Amino acid sequence: MKRLNDILNGVSVKKLIGNKDQLVSEVYLDSRKVKSGGLFFAVKGLLTDGHLYINNAIEKGAKVIICEKIPDELLSEDVTYVQIENFKYQMAKIVGNFYDHPDKSIKLIGVTGTNGKTTIATLLYNLMMKMGIKSGLLSTIENKIGERTLKSTHTTPDVINLNKLIKNMREDGCEYIFMEVSSHAIDQDRISDLDFDGAIFTNLTHDHLDSHGTFAEYLKTKKKFFDNLKNDAFALTNIDDRNGKVMVQNSKARIFTYSLKQMADYKGKILQNSILGLQLKINGKEVFFKLPGEFNAYNLLAIYGTFSTLGFDETEILIKMSELESATGRFEIIFNPENSKYAICDYAHTPDALKNI
Repeated sequence: MKRLNDILNGVSVKKLIGNKDQLVSEVYLDSRKVKSGGLFFAVKGLLTDGHLYINNAIEKGAKVIICEKIPDELLSEDVTYVQIENFKYQMAKIVGNFYDHPDKSIKLIGVTGTNGKTTIATLLYNLMMKMGIKSGLLSTIENKIGERTLKSTHTTPDVINLNKLIKNMREDGCEYIFMEVSSHAIDQDRISDLDFDGAIFTNLTHDHLDSHGTFAEYLKTKKKFFDNLKNDAFALTNIDDRNGKVMVQNSKARIFTYSLKQMADYKGKILQNSILGLQLKINGKEVFFKLPGEFNAYNLLAIYGTFSTLGFDETEILIKMSELESATGRFEIIFNPENSKYAICDYAHTPDALKNI
């Protein structure tokens, strides 16, 4: 239980009716799930408006309603109404306060871009576990707390489930979390209150224009993630993508680059590329990796750059990286010994990803 006044710390409140010391048992986005003593966020969405379900939430036991507009008729004097503006941004603060900001006591690394997010986040997690350091994963395919696997429903969970997952990972002893960061999560302020220690940019192609309208808006949304990084965080960017330098140009973070085609902090060169894998030179050291394709060369550079930036021994990084295998459904190679043929399983869903396959 937390006092409402504590939960509202740092939040810009336009109007409050009721008891600011009201005890809150849990926070909810879905009125159907509300239990006694709960706080309900009346969120205006694309398809429905949470304000329509305020009475339902109160009937279920909600004691606090966070809303953009306080109802004309108040159902109960026992309920506290809090009116806020810039709703989703302020909501992220409230949720972070309720869960005691679990992200601030764990290393949180985000991966964003059109393609490569799942592979990089998953392989970063796998590599850290190979290093013997318990970690968490938040991805499109699955969420993991150490060796435990949880079902994933979104690239980035809603703000409440996101904080719950991070809190569970922290309490379970994870030291690092590797997380896919979607443009939707950035745009909807699901991650605006999270304290990222590092961010990786993969590439930007024409995807999600149905929700962002134009490529310029899509770029602006992705860039917002890097603009909001703290001074002691790192930003690792692919400068072979034409938007790689633009992405970090206003970031306060420490900036690092990776490339196959030009000078960079983490420079790679493909020596051999076959169905079995890549012979790759990274910063002058040759290593064979069990991940084929030029796109995986970029993924491997991002992984190497992240671990190097985090301070791990570069030789140990490369040795452990050479043991990595494809993430599930990401250019996953299946060999049939009966006819000596290969099959490739991949969740490519953008024009650029299909071209790479």
